[in-house]
Amino acid sequence: MDLIHQLISFVGALLILIAYVGHQLGWVNARGAAYNILNATGSAILAWIALHPFQVGFVVLETVWTVVSLWALLRPRTA
Repeated sequence: MDLIHQLISFVGALLILIAYVGHQLGWVNARGAAYNILNATGSAILAWIALHPFQVGFVVLETVWTVVSLWALLRPRTA
């Protein structure tokens, strides 16, 4: 089971890093859906992993990261 958690954790981190590197290299728009979907999915995975065993700092970080990414994805767009 530990290997499965490690692989899931790796996927979560990889999604966040893809968004970050893509943004830094100009391949992904930070206001675009892809960026926020990658961040929300990756951070939700890592928040879930942080619950088993419970790691308060990691849970807070990843939960807030997920909420902010979802908010950015779902907020109304202005011209």
